[in-house]
Amino acid sequence: MVNPWLALESGADPVAHTRRVRRAHEAFLAGGTVVPPVRQVVADSWRRSARARAAPDAAAPIELDESALCAYRDRHPLARALPVFRELLGSIAQDGAHLMAVCDPQGRMLWVEGHPGVRRQAERMNFVVGARWDERHAGTNAPGTALAAGHPVQIFAAEHYNRRVQRWTCAAAPLHDPRTGRLLGAVDITGGDHLAGPHSLALVQATARAAEAHLACGPPEPVVCLSALGRDEALLVMDGKRLRLGPRHSEIMVLLTRHPEGLTGEHLAVLLYGEREMSPVTLRAELSRLRRLVGPLLGSRPYRLTRPVDTDLATVEAELAAGAVTAALDTYHGPLLPLSEAPGVRRLRTALEGRLRRALLGAREPDLLRQWSATPWGEHDLEIWEALVHALPDHSPARTAPLAAAGRLRAEYGVMDGVMGRVMDGLTDGAAGCRSER
Repeated sequence: MVNPWLALESGADPVAHTRRVRRAHEAFLAGGTVVPPVRQVVADSWRRSARARAAPDAAAPIELDESALCAYRDRHPLARALPVFRELLGSIAQDGAHLMAVCDPQGRMLWVEGHPGVRRQAERMNFVVGARWDERHAGTNAPGTALAAGHPVQIFAAEHYNRRVQRWTCAAAPLHDPRTGRLLGAVDITGGDHLAGPHSLALVQATARAAEAHLACGPPEPVVCLSALGRDEALLVMDGKRLRLGPRHSEIMVLLTRHPEGLTGEHLAVLLYGEREMSPVTLRAELSRLRRLVGPLLGSRPYRLTRPVDTDLATVEAELAAGAVTAALDTYHGPLLPLSEAPGVRRLRTALEGRLRRALLGAREPDLLRQWSATPWGEHDLEIWEALVHALPDHSPARTAPLAAAGRLRAEYGVMDGVMGRVMDGLTDGAAGCRSER
C-alpha cells in the first residue's frame, strides 16, 4: 500500500509529476476544485489554506524580531533538544543542499540552519527565524502541514500552496512533550527535489523520536501548577496531587505567585481586603488553614511560596510577550478568578484581559476575533464585534451576524455613532434592495 504521507511513488518521474501537480494547483486556485494526481493530504491542506485566505504568492510574515525571538526560544522546551537536531540533521544541512528548521506550535521558525548559500536562497521567501510558516500564513508546506495534520509529512515542489515555495521540497514531523503529549512544534528538512524520496521523511521521523526521547530523559517540568483562569476556585497540582482551593485560598496563592520575594502580612492584607479594617488574626487564620493544605509550599516571614509555581496566568502573559496571540487565546480559559473582589486580583484580571484584547484588536484576524466574541466574557464586547466587522471583506456574508451583534450592542449601550450607523444603514439598504428585486 502506498504511504499517503510520501510525495512520490517509487519510480515516478519527478519532472512529469511536478508538471501535473502544477496544473492541478492552478486549476484549484482558479476554481477551487482538486483534481488528480494531488494527494488527499495535500488537497485537504490546499482547502485549509484557501479557507484561511493564505496568499499564493506572498512571503511568509515575520512575527518575532531578534530580541523577542532570542528571549522566546531560549526558554522554549525544544531548546533542550537542539543538540539532537544538530547531531542528526545538522551535518546533512551543512552539505550545501539542505536546511534544518525547527518551529513552535504556531509555525514560527525558531532555528533555521544550513549552508549559507542555501540559507540566502531561502531568505527570498522568508524561510528565516521569526517567520510564521503555519498553513494560515504560508499555505501548504511541510512544517505547517505537519502541525495541522498532526503527522509527519513530505511536501514536494508544486504541492506547496505558495508559488514562491514550489522550487523546494521538504519533510517535517511534529514534536510533542513526552510527559504531557502537548504539541511543542515541528522539525523540518528543506532542499531540492532529491528530498522527495522516502529517506527524508524517515529521517525527520527518527529525529523527532530521538528529540522526544531526549526530552523525556531531561529534568522534569515544574511539578507545581496553579490554574486560576475561568475558575472561581483555583486548581493546584503538586507532586501529582490535585487540590481544589477555596476562593480565599485561591486569591492568596495567585497573589503569592506574583510576589516570589514574599509579602508582609500588611501588604498581603491590602491586596486581599483593600482599605477595609480587618483584624490580623483573620489573615493569619486563613494562612494557617492554607498551610495545612499545601504544607511546606507556604513559607512565612515574609509569606511566600518556597517552590516555583507555574500558572496559566503567566503562560498567557508569556505567549502575549512572544506575539503568540493564537496560543494566548487558546490558553485563556476565562477571567482570572472571575468572582474575586480582592483588589490585587482584580488588578491582575483587568490587566491580563486588557493585554489580550489589545493583541486581538491589533492582530485583526477574523478567526481570533470570532473566537473571543463567542465566549461568555466576549459576547458583549462591542469593540471586538466592530473589529470583526472591519476585518471581514465588505461583501462577505460572514459580516451579517457581527454587524447585527454590533448594532444590537450599540443600541443597548446607547453609543451609535456615524461610522457604524452608516455601515448598518448600508446593510439595511442592501437588504431592502434584495426585497425589491424579488
